[in-house]
Amino acid sequence: MRLFGRKDGEDGTGGHGTGGPGAGVPVFWAWWQEARPRVEAVVAAGDADGLAELLDPAVSALHPGLVWELAPGKEAAHALVVTAAGDAELRPLAHRWARAAPEGDLLWEFHPSRQADPRASERTFDMDGRTVELDKLTLGLRVPRDGSRVDVSAYHPIFGELDEDIRMEATLLALDWLLGEDDVARWVGEITPVTFEPIDAVAAAHLPAVVADLASDLAPGPGEEQWALLEGQTVSGAPLHASARHPLRPVDHPLLDRHIEITLPYRHRDEGGLPAVGSLSSLQSFEDRLTAGLLDRRETALLAVRLSAEGLRIFHLYADRDGDAHTWAEELVKGWNEGKARVQVSDDPAWTAVAPFLT
Repeated sequence: MRLFGRKDGEDGTGGHGTGGPGAGVPVFWAWWQEARPRVEAVVAAGDADGLAELLDPAVSALHPGLVWELAPGKEAAHALVVTAAGDAELRPLAHRWARAAPEGDLLWEFHPSRQADPRASERTFDMDGRTVELDKLTLGLRVPRDGSRVDVSAYHPIFGELDEDIRMEATLLALDWLLGEDDVARWVGEITPVTFEPIDAVAAAHLPAVVADLASDLAPGPGEEQWALLEGQTVSGAPLHASARHPLRPVDHPLLDRHIEITLPYRHRDEGGLPAVGSLSSLQSFEDRLTAGLLDRRETALLAVRLSAEGLRIFHLYADRDGDAHTWAEELVKGWNEGKARVQVSDDPAWTAVAPFLT
């Protein structure tokens, strides 16, 4: 039995009451401990409506935008998935839910995103009263020049009978089963459901192999970091130099939902406002201390982007809200003596502050 919860409209409260994001997670797992026998009874009876009556309010209490799914487990008989369904704002909450889950057993395992199904091509599902058979889904695949994602044109013989939104919903669900939801976010770029089969279409079952080849080409070696060096201009036309982690994708760091922006003014600059001799060594010394502190917090904080322009060096960090990175950053800048350093902290689970640098 494969079931899906509903994704209702958000109520503006975030589903967290006054306790902040994730406050409902321990409440859910306390409920689960008490309700598990009833859940197992309705699952054993094949009672889809009964299961929905139990899980809908419990998951909605976490956040009304989350979606639950019951699927076959990888190791256990059943997998309970509570997913953000592609909503980057909610992904950290789904992962906090999974991090707090009880240890899996023979009956249950828990996931914060839909998992790839090795038998996806054998699956069927109903969409707007129509049956979608995945073995009839074909894909046109194109890797753009930058080579970091694959664009997908999806065709199914019944797509002509479905409206645009339903075609997209069916396509996203199929891709989640083929690759797993996180790998869709990681490796798939533009998604276009079409009503005429692309000339170069291949069976959907080939998509995981194409993505695996792409991932192997881009993966850094053990212990390596890759950075992209970029040049541009500020709004006023001044030169801007930046370096961004590559690839830079929130899905790779789902618990790092707090943005920490460190701004250092530097005293010595060239005619374009970039750092010059006299400040370069101070900036490097600060970055050495920053890097050392991040190594101590490698699971809870990350430097995403650094940039220099108009007399300012700006570091964009992302951190787990449950860690100490924000207080550590505030202490770190106290030793800066070339001007007033600033640390700004905000919630940013979708990494909107570095959106131009995402790959």
